[in-house]
Amino acid sequence: MNRPGSLFGSLFVLVAACTPPASSARAPVASPVLRVYSMQASRFVSFEHLADAAARADVVFFGEQHDDPVTHATELALLAAVGDRRPNVVLSLEMFERDVQRPLDDYLAGRIGEGAFLAASRPWERYTTDYRAMVELARVRGWPVVASNVPRRLASVVSRGGLGALDTLPAADRPWLAREHRCPRDDEYFTRFSDQMRGHGSGGPASAPDTTGLRVMTERFYEAQCAKDEAMGESIADAYVRAGRGAMVVHYDGSFHSDFGLGTAERVRRRLPKARTLVISAIPVVSFDSLDVEGNRRRGDFIVFTRRLAGVPAGR
Repeated sequence: MNRPGSLFGSLFVLVAACTPPASSARAPVASPVLRVYSMQASRFVSFEHLADAAARADVVFFGEQHDDPVTHATELALLAAVGDRRPNVVLSLEMFERDVQRPLDDYLAGRIGEGAFLAASRPWERYTTDYRAMVELARVRGWPVVASNVPRRLASVVSRGGLGALDTLPAADRPWLAREHRCPRDDEYFTRFSDQMRGHGSGGPASAPDTTGLRVMTERFYEAQCAKDEAMGESIADAYVRAGRGAMVVHYDGSFHSDFGLGTAERVRRRLPKARTLVISAIPVVSFDSLDVEGNRRRGDFIVFTRRLAGVPAGR
């Protein structure tokens, strides 16, 4: 089995070097680990083309499937490539919650060591293999890193009692929530969320009480999803303004939060209506022989099809 460091290193070289520059008139050479499709160009393009496009944006959303090593290597490669093109980059992560921003800042500034940082920041289970390299890249280059998500315990409060339950929280918890929450039930995002919730069920047709219960549960979970999106959207917008002229934010999240320009991406556009945004969605596949471009056409400005490594099943 590859060690995490060797995996990142080998895939970084493949991603960055296996395709020709975007200015080449030739079709991009197929990478053994990924294919990049541009919706605007309606064709497969090189990784360099993707990096150039990302570097022209003010806010980039990279939606991932959390269990794919090639996706994580691609995320690192893109962050490094964007940093080579833009000097003022802000890294934003769904994977850290807003109430751990201080220990994250302290670690980046060298005031505490990595052990103390991890002990205080509730990192995701696979932080070391999946996200550490991006944080370390930001630390070396002096970039801010934004802990953008709402704390899990507060999202749980919403999933149990709805957004109205936030009014009962103590004042000490208010800074970790977005200043404004919008959670409409008549838009595409709610429809997609509801369809996903129904997809998690099993068995035959639901009875009337079951249908009512599913609707209530769906609405509560959707409100918790909105609380996360609003927190991340506000965190990204605030970081972009705080970073000043010429800055850009690269945000990494689970793809449902930004696919189709919805969720967190929509919340950022509401707060930064003049910002140039770019949505990237990563889709792991077993083979590149028959990629479903048409079925994913609206998912993002770029679709990154990654080849799932042998021996690393979904949900690893």
